[in-house]
Amino acid sequence: MTLEEIAKKMVARGRGILAADESTGTMEKRLKSVNVESTKENRLNFRETLFSSEGMKNYIGGVILFEETLKQKSSQGISIPELIMKSDSVPGIKVDKGAKILAGSPDEKVTEGLDGLRERLNEYYKLGARFTKWRAVYCISDKYPSSQAIKSNAHALARYAALAQEAKMVPIVEPEVLMDGDHDIEKCYKVTTDVLNECYNELESHKVLLNGTILKPNMILPGSACKNKVSSEEIAKKTIECLKKNVPSDVTGIAFLSGGQSEQEATKNLNEINKINDTSFLISFSYGRALQQSALKTWSKNMKDVKKVHNVFNHRAKMNGLSSKAEWSENLEKEFAA
Repeated sequence: MTLEEIAKKMVARGRGILAADESTGTMEKRLKSVNVESTKENRLNFRETLFSSEGMKNYIGGVILFEETLKQKSSQGISIPELIMKSDSVPGIKVDKGAKILAGSPDEKVTEGLDGLRERLNEYYKLGARFTKWRAVYCISDKYPSSQAIKSNAHALARYAALAQEAKMVPIVEPEVLMDGDHDIEKCYKVTTDVLNECYNELESHKVLLNGTILKPNMILPGSACKNKVSSEEIAKKTIECLKKNVPSDVTGIAFLSGGQSEQEATKNLNEINKINDTSFLISFSYGRALQQSALKTWSKNMKDVKKVHNVFNHRAKMNGLSSKAEWSENLEKEFAA
């Protein structure tokens, strides 16, 4: 398959991406929150439970893995990438080494992991990964993000994307403008515009083929502490406007991150975005918590009750699959709850 074909498969209509790439540290926090010990076995058990569900076959086009999971075997005796491929889904891998303090601007972060990346990518390809992910984060305040943070992260994202394509893998480019803060929706729009502009300038100068990439951006939202609440319709309008203005039409797909939204908020907002999507982009989801949180709580109560965990995960996957086609409704959520 070409890079463009892989990208199209990952965000095909009605399907999206499961972000199951939490680092060991993040997974420890998630499991601790539901009173489960974070052992290698427990981390694998939870992830394998999700990867063997019907929801995977119907609504998940790709799965982002952490390196530990990519190298593990399932209880069926096959590798985790093989298990994912059985659902006609594409296995992928998070390749960055995390956001570290930016020298010269200690309140901001730059993502590291370029050293030795070419060699790691070749290894991941042999293990079955066909796409990659790299996340950059930007905070909003009176002073930030600085042009230094915007430029440094865009440069790293572009170098990463070029290396991923060289290794025959689709790069997911994830410049995340964080929701933390009391900024309004206009400020988020402005900062996201600056961030996307710089990213695409760098991607172009690094000769990255945009039709073999997926953008994983934030939606245009007010800060989590903002007093001015806005409707899903307004969020959708601003988000589509921002994409049309700043993302080249060559980009194959856009898979939104949930970024601190609740499960239902992330689903509802994606549905509203797709209702007014008049672009050429395939617009879908790349959710972690917003796909897994309810399933995690259910699993923690009884790890052996696989059917119950599957029911919860299948429902969330289905709701997001519908929202990627603008076919979701609050009534469908209520029917499941009943």
